[in-house]
Amino acid sequence: MPLIRLHDPQAPLPSEITPKEVYLDRRRFLATGAAGAAGLLLPAAHAATLKAAPGPYSLTEKPNTRAEITDYNNFYEFGSSKTDPAKYAGQLVVDPWTLKIGGHVAKPLTLDYDQLFKIAPLQERVYRLRCVEGWSMVIPWIGVPLASLLQQVQPTSKGRFVQFVTLERPSQMPGQRSDLLPWPYREGLRIDEAMNPLTLLAVGLYGETLPKQNGAPIRLVVPWKYGFKSIKSIVAINLLEHQPATTWQQLAPSEYGFFANVNPEVDHPRWSQANERRIGEFSRRKTLMFNGYGEQVAGMYSKLDLRRWF
Repeated sequence: MPLIRLHDPQAPLPSEITPKEVYLDRRRFLATGAAGAAGLLLPAAHAATLKAAPGPYSLTEKPNTRAEITDYNNFYEFGSSKTDPAKYAGQLVVDPWTLKIGGHVAKPLTLDYDQLFKIAPLQERVYRLRCVEGWSMVIPWIGVPLASLLQQVQPTSKGRFVQFVTLERPSQMPGQRSDLLPWPYREGLRIDEAMNPLTLLAVGLYGETLPKQNGAPIRLVVPWKYGFKSIKSIVAINLLEHQPATTWQQLAPSEYGFFANVNPEVDHPRWSQANERRIGEFSRRKTLMFNGYGEQVAGMYSKLDLRRWF
């Protein structure tokens, strides 16, 4: 399978690449097309290869396996079980895709599927992921700094917050047929958090485009915050003057704060945050303040009481 070479007009884009396994098995290719037309449940498609340079801030910790990362997910659009996303995400159509960036910006922008991979040169960053439920992973993401995209749209002085919105498509996302959450899923950051060099727009992992259960085709990764802040399958990014309502804060404000910084000293009302279970390990480990990224982010919160502004 050829590599995608960014900024090379002769290089194939992800949408132009037929997965090798499908190309070599025409019967399966035809069967998949027929099943899709009939609206049947489909397995997740094989990913296209991405070329990414090693990025800054990567950990030296061993990443979780691809199977662990793709088979154990919170993505309530596909169901509340950890295995539901891998089971049901195959029916999601991610190409074509539209991502709109607007609000208080000088240059609103709309990107299609292929343009998502050309926002800036791709980097691989190995980050910790800490879920508010007390489990964690280490994931080799591929993406670009969110700041790269925001600089292109040029936020105005009123663009003090960044709102993110997930796709709402209940015909392909069976979890949205329930009232489990108010759909579509929404998240938000302060502009300084969004512009922090750690904040990533991920389009891949383990050298390939994102699996659908992990938030294809584009998701947010904010490694010093609990995982629910890292919104998946984004269709809109809006620059706002005032702090936006976010899904979990709206649903349970006493349990899920807007900032949601990883903090072992502030427990969730239903469980301790002092330690965590790394997926694939038996013993629990101590949780690090800001998930271990304090050197890069602690200064943004020096004037906040992190027990009150959790």
